[in-house]
Amino acid sequence: MEYDASGLQVLSRPECLELLSTVRIGRIVFTDRALPAVQPVTYLLDGQAIVIRTAQGSKLAAATRQAVVAFEADEFDADERTGWSVTAVGHARAVLEPGELARLAGLPLRAWAPGGRDHYITVTIEQVTGRRITAARASGSASLPR
Repeated sequence: MEYDASGLQVLSRPECLELLSTVRIGRIVFTDRALPAVQPVTYLLDGQAIVIRTAQGSKLAAATRQAVVAFEADEFDADERTGWSVTAVGHARAVLEPGELARLAGLPLRAWAPGGRDHYITVTIEQVTGRRITAARASGSASLPR
């Protein structure tokens, strides 16, 4: 296992993708009127792409058309002081092709927010990084790599 200078386990791309497939809430980082914006979203991992379902005409839908975005998901246990975080970067695009829309509509992706959510955005994962902290590392019982 590889560890970074902070003692966190560095995750491989396959490990990052596996972890992304285990949670349903993440945060997308995009540009809104030349400023960074972060929005929590429900999502689903579809192969090497993140699929987000949103409302047509939403700020997120408008801001992510063909834009480079970041996406982050994580899971932590505060009592055990363990967890992981994965960040992906890629191009976001609105899904417009009818066949692809029909396929995505068949995925088990349900929006939590009220209102119509019939617009799909995909983020092709071009770069992905992740870190994990384990109980041994959190407690300081394991020595840090040199």
